[in-house]
Amino acid sequence: MGKKNKKKDKKGRGAEKTAAKTAKKSEKRARKELDEDLEALIAQFTELDRKRTDTTEEPCQAPSPRCNMTLTAHPEKDELLMFGGEYFNGKQTFVYNDFYIYNIKRNEWTLVKAPNAPPPRCAHQAVAVAQGGGQLWIFGGEFSSPSQSQFHHYKDLWVWHMSEKRWEKISSSGAPSSRSGHRMVVCKRQIIVFGGFHESLRDYRYFNDVSAFNLDTYKWTKLSIAGNPPSPRSGVQLVARSDGSVVLYGGYTKKQVKKEVDTGVIHEDLFLLSPVKEGGGDADTTDTAPIKWKWSRMSQSGMKPLPRSGASMVLTATPGNRAIMFGGVFDVEDEEEDMESEFYNEIYTLDLDKGRWFEVKLRGEKKKKRRRRRKEKEVAKEQNEDDSDEKDDDSDGEEEEEKSEVAAASVSEEVEPCGRMNAVMTVKHGILYLYGGLYEEGEKEVTLTDMYSLDIHKLKEWKLLQAMETKQDWEGESSSSEEEEDDDEIDADDDNDDSDGKPVGGGDATEQVAACS
Repeated sequence: MGKKNKKKDKKGRGAEKTAAKTAKKSEKRARKELDEDLEALIAQFTELDRKRTDTTEEPCQAPSPRCNMTLTAHPEKDELLMFGGEYFNGKQTFVYNDFYIYNIKRNEWTLVKAPNAPPPRCAHQAVAVAQGGGQLWIFGGEFSSPSQSQFHHYKDLWVWHMSEKRWEKISSSGAPSSRSGHRMVVCKRQIIVFGGFHESLRDYRYFNDVSAFNLDTYKWTKLSIAGNPPSPRSGVQLVARSDGSVVLYGGYTKKQVKKEVDTGVIHEDLFLLSPVKEGGGDADTTDTAPIKWKWSRMSQSGMKPLPRSGASMVLTATPGNRAIMFGGVFDVEDEEEDMESEFYNEIYTLDLDKGRWFEVKLRGEKKKKRRRRRKEKEVAKEQNEDDSDEKDDDSDGEEEEEKSEVAAASVSEEVEPCGRMNAVMTVKHGILYLYGGLYEEGEKEVTLTDMYSLDIHKLKEWKLLQAMETKQDWEGESSSSEEEEDDDEIDADDDNDDSDGKPVGGGDATEQVAACS
């Protein structure tokens, strides 16, 4: 888990400097944004892909740091498909339309480049189906200017034909409005889309509408739903049950508390969206009779998770209608405007029929700890014996030192994902795959690139498939409070010019940027 602390700017001279700096930055940003045309940027990417004539597949290293992409299991092959995402380096935002394929058996990545690909986007949704030789469906998402002051939200629908290795844009009337942060699942022969948000320079709007795309007719339908629906929100957990109904948990919204001041709201409620035949009774979504839908609130029991946003949930694909949830973050802001955020790495399962929560404790933990303690004692004993012997030969000493290092490495802590939000997860053959996410390290936003797997039948231990990229360049500016300290230190140097001439050191800090939606 990771924690952060934000302090309110100091008063007096510091406040004046902060105000001046903010005004200068706003003016600079405004000038810069006048030159930014999002439509033109998107058109440039589209034109480059249009000029491409062949589909190429190139073996490559793991994807560069990014978040808010999608990771989807191939319906037939032992592959995972990753598309899009964004990366913020403290200064600029980069949005991608990269398409990667991960080979599970070989633990290798391939970059696929094909004509007429979807434009760059993040916070979109993707699902895969087996029909037509395998299809990957992508809907919505957003593209932002490098300075994150302008956003373009998509409402386009794309399909990657896996057997033919080509993209196709699907034009169908009645599609949901442009949005990002929505959720999408396959329910029988339909793709169900719920919620999301749309943000502009002036305001933002959250949705709670539900639309269905028919995979046979290629037509959109806005569902007519009875009952009391969830309030408008984005970032919900949405999973489909085997009976054709859909379970919705949680989500996030912002609300305005006063002029130009917003606060976040984390939802913890649980809903069931179920099909109903006209005239009453449960329905199957493959029935030919007209179908309506209804919302109903589900009660929750068991070890319910603490409030959080940015968690990840997937269907376990095991008998019993269960979903598994990982991670998330919770922010607490007190009256003094200090904020502390806690990033979670806990695992929970949810019984989708009964609404019962279970906290998962990996079964291999106790055994691993006992084994580590035994190993530590053995290594300590060997080291003591080595220390008691006199080594006349330098080469022998170096050899023993290498053995000690190898032994010490064998007793290192077992691997597990650190606390994070917005990780991407998918399940293939009973194995859960978790990739990336982000957390905050002081004022720095760390975008993760590590990858893990977990056997959800055994629930024994995480396996590290890909280590975290060791270094990321952070270009965020220093916080105003630390700049004050640097100025004070410089003033102190000026007052002590008759000293030894060595400057007083001051560390750099980065300005905190709002987390991804």
